[in-house]
Amino acid sequence: MGNFITDDFLLQTPAARELYHNYAKDLPIIDYHSHLPPAEINRNRSFETITNIWLDGDHYKWRAMRTLGIDEKYITGSASDREKFQKWAETVPYTMRNPLYHWTHMELKNYFGIESLLNPDSADEIYNSTNEQLQEPEFSARSLLQRMDVEVSCTTDDPVDSLEHHQAIQDSGFEVTVLPAFRPDAAYNFVDPESYNNYIEKLEEASGLGISSLDDLLKALEQRIDYFHENGCRLSDHGLERLHYLPTPKTELDSYYNQIRNNDKQLDNEQKQALTCHILLQLGRTYTKKGWVQQFHLGALRNANQRMYEKMGPAVGFDSIGDFQQSRSLARFLNELDLTNELPKTILYNLNPADNEVMATMTGNFNDGSEKGKIQYGSAWWFLDQKDGMEEQMNVLSNMGLLSCFVGMLTDSRSFLSFPRHEYFRRILCNLIGNDIDNGELPGDIEWLGKIVSDICYYNAKEYFNFHTVTA
Repeated sequence: MGNFITDDFLLQTPAARELYHNYAKDLPIIDYHSHLPPAEINRNRSFETITNIWLDGDHYKWRAMRTLGIDEKYITGSASDREKFQKWAETVPYTMRNPLYHWTHMELKNYFGIESLLNPDSADEIYNSTNEQLQEPEFSARSLLQRMDVEVSCTTDDPVDSLEHHQAIQDSGFEVTVLPAFRPDAAYNFVDPESYNNYIEKLEEASGLGISSLDDLLKALEQRIDYFHENGCRLSDHGLERLHYLPTPKTELDSYYNQIRNNDKQLDNEQKQALTCHILLQLGRTYTKKGWVQQFHLGALRNANQRMYEKMGPAVGFDSIGDFQQSRSLARFLNELDLTNELPKTILYNLNPADNEVMATMTGNFNDGSEKGKIQYGSAWWFLDQKDGMEEQMNVLSNMGLLSCFVGMLTDSRSFLSFPRHEYFRRILCNLIGNDIDNGELPGDIEWLGKIVSDICYYNAKEYFNFHTVTA
């Protein structure tokens, strides 16, 4: 049976097809949030097998395989690359109605020209064909970015990172702009004082500054922001269960931080939250000075399975949606920065769909007319990054904000084969608008709606982020 991913996949009306093919399909990609390894882009890695590029590190696929009852040996364990691929091929037919089924076949078609469905019968042929193609120059890490017409790709980088790979990529004249993004979560992760203090030693080395106080920490982070900015960084990212707003006297905050640095005693949750709040507020003020965008990914319940966390570590597929209260403290946090006109451009992402309307309306509280779409309701994220989730995010944004100002899609992926997610988003967006035209809910003004589609897919992001200020 042939691949069902046709030219008009997901495009249910003539208007949807016209919008996609004439206004969305051929636009470049600005992928402003990913987890691509800059070292692999720098050395232009070639991938020996499809398992290396497609299955290694992909916890979406791992969760599906575990759910089907496949032994960990064939997921993250000692099985051969061929065996792991075979088990994934056995899993794929059971992923129908999960986005993995669409992504799998889009990636096989877009990158490898493979039209057949992946299943146990086709596994050997597809494994051999993809591995053979992977040896060609057009399948190296850099070539894959170029083939997908990626204009900008932002990675996710810790403040202690040397950025040597970004520097080398920029010096090489590579036509894709690869930029760092500042992810300082470890600087306010106070769960384990010993681990925290080990991290602070690395931050001291990276910044060249001693860190014995809270003020020292903030100076070190500001130094790293300056360094990141010099190397092209124009945005930050923060992964939190929720944003806390706990204004606390500075003397108390200093005392809390000294206790952590001296390993005197473990802080309680409220004390940790107060410290985190203070650090994030100060970072926000610094981002404003730099003209950066700050991103907040909120609502993930991470490492829920203690047994598997102790065995395998974080980010291997044992996280879920959390049900944290978001709105009141989030509003107060943003308001604190806005009061002094120090609120930077901000993108809010939620993982719990129950918070869709909260986030969409929160952005309106702080869009002050100073610039287009200053505060953004970010694209459907992680578990919501599927057809229903993307449609719901865009419907809520349409009803409670301005979809036309949306900065659109990102991959949020570690895989060099993930860029068809932009195509997936573009098809869903065009179909959403096309259906409204077909239903008589929007006028058949294809030229105007096509402009809105093009803006969402590319031009809004190009205008919103300050990548143009990065000098070659």
